[in-house]
Amino acid sequence: MATRTDAPTRREQILKEAARLFAERGFHGVGVDEIGAAVGISGPGLYRHFPGKDAMLAELLVGISGQLLTGGKRRVAEAAGGAEGAEAVLDSLIEGHIDFALDDRPLITLHDRELDRLRDSDRKLVRQLQRQYVELWVEVVREVYPGLTEPAARSAVHSVFGLLNSTPHLGRPGSLPGRGDTAALLHRMARGAFAAAGSPAAG
Repeated sequence: MATRTDAPTRREQILKEAARLFAERGFHGVGVDEIGAAVGISGPGLYRHFPGKDAMLAELLVGISGQLLTGGKRRVAEAAGGAEGAEAVLDSLIEGHIDFALDDRPLITLHDRELDRLRDSDRKLVRQLQRQYVELWVEVVREVYPGLTEPAARSAVHSVFGLLNSTPHLGRPGSLPGRGDTAALLHRMARGAFAAAGSPAAG
């Protein structure tokens, strides 16, 4: 979603507006007609793309979990073997997650508030994809900080995700210092957190 550069399809436009509206007013506070109006089509016209709001929510949350995992694997593959080794891989993973945290803020809010509204099968799929994404990070973090045990590395990864995923609480986008400065700050904080977790004193 955040990495796409070509024009969004109508389906993607619907999902983007649904995510924004769901995040602003809650899943049950938004009607199909309002989502349709946000993209310039009638509410019933949405049913040509989705059977209902539940399907939109499922595609949003399952979709972003899958995209994070796929993007993470791609970044690991692209950065692996470089001169800087695991350090560059970790930096690339952090950059990718920061892109998500800054560009897809409504999805963070949706995940926190509405995950339990998904069908059991969709919720389990989200959790499965998220676990794989976490383990991808754990492996890289332990390469950079070999003194970290696996449980400690996993805790550090979850803590950094909490830090990066705090973006919905930073204020409205226009009130932030600027995307580049905010991204750089988040990156420094993430690396600082991992460095603190991997220091001898932390053990």
